[in-house]
Amino acid sequence: MRPWDKRLAFAACLLPLAWLVLQAATGGLGANPIETGTRFLGDWALRFLLLTLAVTPLRHLTGWTGWMRYRRMLGLFCFFYAGLHMTSYVALDQFFDWAAIGRDLAKRRYMTIGMATLALLLPLAATSTDAMVRRLGGPRWKKLHRLVYPAAILAVLHFTLMVKGPPLEPAAYGLVLALLLGWRAWRLRRHSPS
Repeated sequence: MRPWDKRLAFAACLLPLAWLVLQAATGGLGANPIETGTRFLGDWALRFLLLTLAVTPLRHLTGWTGWMRYRRMLGLFCFFYAGLHMTSYVALDQFFDWAAIGRDLAKRRYMTIGMATLALLLPLAATSTDAMVRRLGGPRWKKLHRLVYPAAILAVLHFTLMVKGPPLEPAAYGLVLALLLGWRAWRLRRHSPS
């Protein structure tokens, strides 16, 4: 990745956070700014997760290998926004009231699923460096990073259970995820020995 490419991609990935900070500073987050901000961060974590999963299909469909330069950054920004999503809930919504958070986890399934999703993303972020790839070895690293698939499924499920009313937006994300996973399954079957 060329230096200017890296800086431009990094800045683009920070735009949602910049927009959120601007809206928070100008009172643009509505009557419940903490809930709006928390959901906004979760939305972008899911979007970055789907963008990360879209890199490999884009490479195969377009033939441009340059897409792969951005996959690690997109994955790390997924974890970044997911971490901010959880931090916003713990610090701003619950004020570090661990008893209340525990009650939430026990009462609301989508909360438990959301925490499980973040737990699956944590080892992926922690092993994203070249040094960790060498330390784990390619096959083990690839096997570990397949956790992204259950993490993506749980992320969509978390969003679906959280939404009140018709889950149209989660359904759209679910459709995108189904296409991305279906494409991988098709490729795997096509290239597996008969």
